[in-house]
Amino acid sequence: MEDKDRIIFDKKTMDLPMIPLRGLSVFPNMVLHFDIGREKSINALEKAMVSNQYIFLSSQMDENTDLPTPEDFYHLGTIGRIKQMLRLPGDSIRVLVEGICRGTIEEVLFEVPFFQCRIKPLEPIESDSSDPETEALMRTVLTSFDEYINLNQNLAPEVFASVVTIEEAGRMSDMIASHIEIRLEDKQALLELLDPKERLEKLNSILLREIEILKIEQDISTKVKSQINQNQREYYLREQMRAIQEELGGTEDVEDEVADFLQKLDELELEDKTREKIEKEISRFSKMQASSAEATVSRNYIETILELPWNKYTEDNIDLIEAEKILNEDHYGLEKVKERVLEYLAVMQLSEGLKGPILCLVGPPGTGKTSIAKSVARSIGREFVRMSLGGVRDEAEIRGHRRTYIGAIPGRIISAIKDTGSANPVFLFDEVDKIGADYKGDPASALLEVLDPEQNKDFTDHYLEVPFDLSKVMFITTANTTETIPRPLLDRMEVIQVTGYTEDDKLHIAQQYLVPKQIRENGLKKSNISFTKAGLQTIINYYTRESGVRNLEREIGTICRKAAKQYVTGNTAKVSVTGRKVEESLGKKKYRFDIIRGRKEVGVTTGLAWTIVGGDTLFIETVAVPGSGKLALTGQMGDVMQESARTGLSYIRSIAKELNIEEEFYKKYDIHIHIPEGAIPKDGPSAGVTMCSALVSTLTGIPARKDIAMTGEITLRGNVLPVGGIREKVMAAHRAGIRKVLLPSENEVDIQEIPETVREEMEFVLLKTAKDALKQVLVRG
Repeated sequence: MEDKDRIIFDKKTMDLPMIPLRGLSVFPNMVLHFDIGREKSINALEKAMVSNQYIFLSSQMDENTDLPTPEDFYHLGTIGRIKQMLRLPGDSIRVLVEGICRGTIEEVLFEVPFFQCRIKPLEPIESDSSDPETEALMRTVLTSFDEYINLNQNLAPEVFASVVTIEEAGRMSDMIASHIEIRLEDKQALLELLDPKERLEKLNSILLREIEILKIEQDISTKVKSQINQNQREYYLREQMRAIQEELGGTEDVEDEVADFLQKLDELELEDKTREKIEKEISRFSKMQASSAEATVSRNYIETILELPWNKYTEDNIDLIEAEKILNEDHYGLEKVKERVLEYLAVMQLSEGLKGPILCLVGPPGTGKTSIAKSVARSIGREFVRMSLGGVRDEAEIRGHRRTYIGAIPGRIISAIKDTGSANPVFLFDEVDKIGADYKGDPASALLEVLDPEQNKDFTDHYLEVPFDLSKVMFITTANTTETIPRPLLDRMEVIQVTGYTEDDKLHIAQQYLVPKQIRENGLKKSNISFTKAGLQTIINYYTRESGVRNLEREIGTICRKAAKQYVTGNTAKVSVTGRKVEESLGKKKYRFDIIRGRKEVGVTTGLAWTIVGGDTLFIETVAVPGSGKLALTGQMGDVMQESARTGLSYIRSIAKELNIEEEFYKKYDIHIHIPEGAIPKDGPSAGVTMCSALVSTLTGIPARKDIAMTGEITLRGNVLPVGGIREKVMAAHRAGIRKVLLPSENEVDIQEIPETVREEMEFVLLKTAKDALKQVLVRG
């Protein structure tokens, strides 16, 4: 008993959840595990786990009673503390408990949703070790228990060694009672005897009775053995074993199984340590009873290890031209991912000891991250395995369960590799940024070994307990963001950014992939329906707003279903999906794009923003009205954006004289900055130069050109700093009809990432200071 458990005896009563046990008794100072599956028992266990982990355990009088009432279980039992619990397949739970002390039920408080009882703890009666009678009883019981162990083959000799060291009479009697195989009624009788002397006397009488029974069984067995000679005995045993196996539904001898295991083991090329461990396990299995639970566990373990693809590798297709052709057939764009795969194949041709790369594809939903992994496997001729990590919270999902647990299985990595039959598949960890963690462990930490090329050659699953080489596996992970991926895990992966698709990309993907797929899936033919370019552009621009193409495919599918309905109802004319037909099928437009109208206006400039669904244009409106120098910021600006506005205003004050602005304007006027679409939150520093330009236009009265878009962070010295999302922002400007964009000079390298068709139509002006932007935007004269 731990010191923290002694507070139990400070309380006269305790209100504890209670579990009725079937065919089982728990004694104080006893640690054991058992499975529970009844709803009330599970509720009681969960209640105990969220409170103080104490629970009351009592035996049922009849173990066949499924729904016991308070009259169906003994009212004297054991207060226990839960040490561990494990959920098993089939809605059952394995729980490990330690008996603390005896207790008796004073009152059953309620029975639904679980038994809650008022328990009176029974403090153990301390025995006087110097009392000759007690000492004699203890010696007598130990002698009887030693004889019992020698006769009973089910108990290990080590049990006696652990009991003989106990000096306290009550604890020794409880320990012996927990190990001997007797009726439940006898164990309950021992549990209910509080006086250690009386308990020892009762225990000794039970041991003497069991010893007599064991001796009789031994005599019968000896007489039977002496009646048959050795050959007859072997023949009899084999026939008996075969008959038992036939009754159980199996006809294969254990000897045949062992021979089959050893033959399979000889066919595998394993390291000496691994082979030695498997041979030892096979030897243990050969000595077990075929129908025993332990034999089943051992058989499953041996079969799992022998079925693993040790040194079995899929031959790679290292034809770069063919691989590139397959990648381009399946996906449009994603050039960086394709380039990295082709680089890997090229190096593989030159080097035989290349370890599998670990790629992390990061990008918005619907951009083809998961499907490109399938294409990678197809292009190099490997098996493909996908494991979703979204919501995974148990470390055992990665590393497996230890074999000490009933129902233990390998982790999903080893299981998947066993199913594929190859030690070098393409393994996809989907949604790696959505891994969870709780009291069962941290799966992200377990992945550190898997995704480390220096460690995964000796990956050890808890179930296998032998190393397995994962260094040849090509691991690919996907994520929407790197923010939630633990830094040590992210450090082990090569991150490839998968950017959103442009309007032109989406048009090509719709024409080449989505439209044919939806026509086929909806039972139509090309002769029934066709999509015009204008029709697809209408869907892209006005019915979807995303970086990927999932919603685009969904809307195309909606139109195809309406065409199918029209065809089935008798109208067999071919449907041509134009822009007008799209509006008829999908209803009014869901989104709009800001097509720039009007060329110039005082106090209004055009900015560029990045969102998770791509780029967008936004207007910055400013106005100065007589007042006392207040600054109003509206349009759901975030903290960073508000700071950018104040920075721009301070910069303008510092150069007011140079701009011919009244120097004390900040005292005479209230300035209001507003960004339309106020229901949408906005944040970030990239609108700094845009807000500065709009304020200068307002304060000078000089109109600003709205057909020029700009982005960049501004400093108090008027310098323009680089920002992100240039590709998406320029695409949004192009879509809105803008052909001139002002960018920070340090973002010049990002211009190359813009599609060539868009780049050729755009004029880019690079900014070093805010004054460079004012020269371009303000319309003088």
